[in-house]
Amino acid sequence: MMNEDLIKYINEHIFPLYDKNDKGHNIEHIKYVIKRSLKFADAIEDINYDMVYTVASYHDCGHNIDPKKHEEISANILNNDKELKKFFTIEQIKTMKEAIEDHRASLEYEPRNIYGKIVSSADRNIDIKTIMKRTYEYRKKNNPNSSLEDIILDSWTHIIRKYGQDGYATEKMYFKDEEYYTFLNEINENISDYQIFRENYIKINN
Repeated sequence: MMNEDLIKYINEHIFPLYDKNDKGHNIEHIKYVIKRSLKFADAIEDINYDMVYTVASYHDCGHNIDPKKHEEISANILNNDKELKKFFTIEQIKTMKEAIEDHRASLEYEPRNIYGKIVSSADRNIDIKTIMKRTYEYRKKNNPNSSLEDIILDSWTHIIRKYGQDGYATEKMYFKDEEYYTFLNEINENISDYQIFRENYIKINN
């Protein structure tokens, strides 16, 4: 059973931070990651569900400050949150901080602890439409002067680099997840032909 006071604190004080994030890292995404994290945690003996929930809840909370360093910023927000000392030991907080620091699929090293592996795996999207919307919204926000064709090409290149046959996110799944494997097959079919990808991308982001 999870600590209801902890859940209440996170709901009231951490979840509102996500109102500042882009749509790809908003509260809907966080609840998605929480749900998947708890599912993966069921496969681990003696796992601390309060820690799993907390890591998933904080993992993107600093994204609006600096997307490129958001894992470090989010980890520091957790580490500096004095309220968490009511629920966790210093060592547990350190473990959760490391888990958030290690959650990005683009990092070259493997997460240092099981909580990092859980949130990293849970953070993988399994919906093609969501991927295409996130890549469009991110590029539109950060490169407002880019043409639609430039955005499409850049998104296609990014998705291949991340989810293609040798993509950096394809081997960063630390739990069996048939939904993710199905997603990888579907998205690779989609990106194999640029014109098909372009048509689908425009249709989704019209």
